[in-house]
Amino acid sequence: MSIVDEIMKQVGVSKEQAEGGLGLIFKLAKDKLGADFSQVSNVVPEANGLIGKAPAEEEAAGGGLMGMLGGMASKMGLGDLGKLAELAVQFKKLGLDMETVQKYVKVVMAFVESKGGTVVKDLLNKVLAPK
Repeated sequence: MSIVDEIMKQVGVSKEQAEGGLGLIFKLAKDKLGADFSQVSNVVPEANGLIGKAPAEEEAAGGGLMGMLGGMASKMGLGDLGKLAELAVQFKKLGLDMETVQKYVKVVMAFVESKGGTVVKDLLNKVLAPK
């Protein structure tokens, strides 16, 4: 079963929402992991294709707001919670809420672990897990 099918089944979203949400998660992972993202894409071959299905980011207003949210989260001692806040704003474009972001992350982590073991899961966890 593909990761898109897993998300549709376990989270209960449409194919477009599954692809868009996964695209957002994998885009964030690729941006944060750089060359190490190849370990994730080896485990989830469709990851790079899904990135193209993510909703477009708004440059001016959205980018400034995302930076501000991430900065506020860090100052409040919430660390990488800002990354999940960034995802939540983008997920809203798909009609999905923060609770759904957390469900996506849970399914993605389980899927990656089942396909690539704990090494790849831990790598992705550095990007997605709030600290």
